[in-house]
Parts: sequence; C-alpha cells; structure tokens
Amino acid sequence: MRLHTPMKTLCLAVALLVAPLLGGVPVAHAQSDDDLFGSGVDREETVAEERAALESGDMDDRIGVTSEEIVLPEDERSRRRIIKALPRKRFLKIGRWEAAPHVGFVTNDPFINRYLLGAGISHHLTEVFAIELIGSFSPDFGNGDWKAITRQLVEENQVSPDISKILFYANVNFQFSPIYGKVAVLGRTIVNFDVFGTFGTGVVFTSDDLEALQAEDDPVAVATQNQYHPTTNFGGGFRILLTPNIAFRIEGRSMVYIETVKSLNLEMKNNFLLLGSVAFFFPGMQ
Repeated sequence: MRLHTPMKTLCLAVALLVAPLLGGVPVAHAQSDDDLFGSGVDREETVAEERAALESGDMDDRIGVTSEEIVLPEDERSRRRIIKALPRKRFLKIGRWEAAPHVGFVTNDPFINRYLLGAGISHHLTEVFAIELIGSFSPDFGNGDWKAITRQLVEENQVSPDISKILFYANVNFQFSPIYGKVAVLGRTIVNFDVFGTFGTGVVFTSDDLEALQAEDDPVAVATQNQYHPTTNFGGGFRILLTPNIAFRIEGRSMVYIETVKSLNLEMKNNFLLLGSVAFFFPGMQ
C-alpha cells in the first residue's frame, strides 16, 4: 500500500523521534516506502533457516575453510548478517587414473550362466571425459553352466539349443560423466555420487558348447567352435564415493557381436553385462 505525502512525512518524523529512545541510530539517508515498511526482500534469515543452511551444506562456518564467497555490493553487505558460501567439490577426477577390479554376470542368456571376473583402468582427461580399457574372463564349467531349461531340452527332449559361451573380452571405451551430486542418507550422512555413460569397441572370444549342440563329432561344427568377434558395447552406471580416493561402482553394458554357427549361419548376439566393482583413484587427493 502506498502512503500519501502528508502521512509519509508524519511517519518519518515519528521514526526519527522514537529511534534515540530505543537506542537506535537516526536514519542518515532517504529510503523508499518498501525499505521503511518492509517489503520482505532483504529480511535477515531466521535461526531455523540458518540451521537448515548449515545442515544442508550450503554454508560452511568452519574457520580456515577455503570457500568461494558470493560478492555483494557494499550497501547490501552492511545490511546482511549472513554471507552464503559455495563449498568446494569434495571429489575430483581430472588428471587422475582409476583402477576398478570387478565381478559380474551375463543377465539375458536364457540357456547358460556366465560369470565374469576382470578389471578396468581409466584415465580422466577432464572432470567429464575419460578413456577406458576394460576386460573380463569367464570360466567354462562345461554342462555345469547349463540352466534347468537347457538340461531339460538336451537330456529329455533331445533338442539342441544354440549355446555360445563368452570366455573373455577386451574393450577400449570413451567414458563421460555428465552428473555429479550428493544425497543425504537418513538425514545425517552426505553421500556423493557420480553418474557416467560409456561406449566403445573391442574383441570377444567365444566357444560353442558342442555337447549341448550334440555335434561333438561334426567337423563343420568343430571348425567354428572357437571364434574371435569384433564387438561394440555401450552402457552406463554410477559411482558411490566412499572417500576422495575410493568409490563403489555399479554398471550395465550391452555387448553386440556377430558369430558364425556351424560354419554356415550368421547370428547376432547381444549380451547384457551387469558389473560391480571397487574403484581406486590415483594419485591421491591432498
């Protein structure tokens, strides 16, 4: 509500007379109606708001902590009691190496179980982009890898499913990490995380299960039992940062390649790999 000039003058005179009695200082410069009667734009924060800001990490009240302060005009700074600060990023990847031993398995093969054991190493060119070399080995347990449906088909129904086992693979990938953030767990612990995507190319070595194919004596099948295939892969995952130098990773990757079946037919394979790993970053952060 705007005040007419006589009322405005009367209010200003009362404020000047009452201020010394309350221990205040007379106003030394003219103010607008909004400054005199409170527009709410520049009000000071309450204790509850200040406590919430501290708990959320938006401000850091520790002495000696380096933070980037928000620069305010001089008149604005004199009227505010709190200066918000932007805390430094707790975890940096730029220029560092990341070694990540992993375990995993192939999730979408309907006939056999394939377990993976391997490792990857990445060099982070920036906070967002990295180059990665990753490889896995998968042990062959013969018909111990068969699922129940495979055993039924082969032993009871005399049906020969096309079974090809991944024995090992190696890929060179391009990795990008567009998202970095943190989340409060149980309202107390702050957990930092990093979301990343990856894609690249490489080679995979496979072996046909001739026992399941019932072709152990077939020279045509034996000729193409073991094969190398060029492959592409893409996927993504996230890191949960345990310390500035150690992280836990969960990721999924789709690996696509074309193989020859019994020296005659071409078949496209698409295996989805689920991997879990512990990543170690070096050199360490100070």
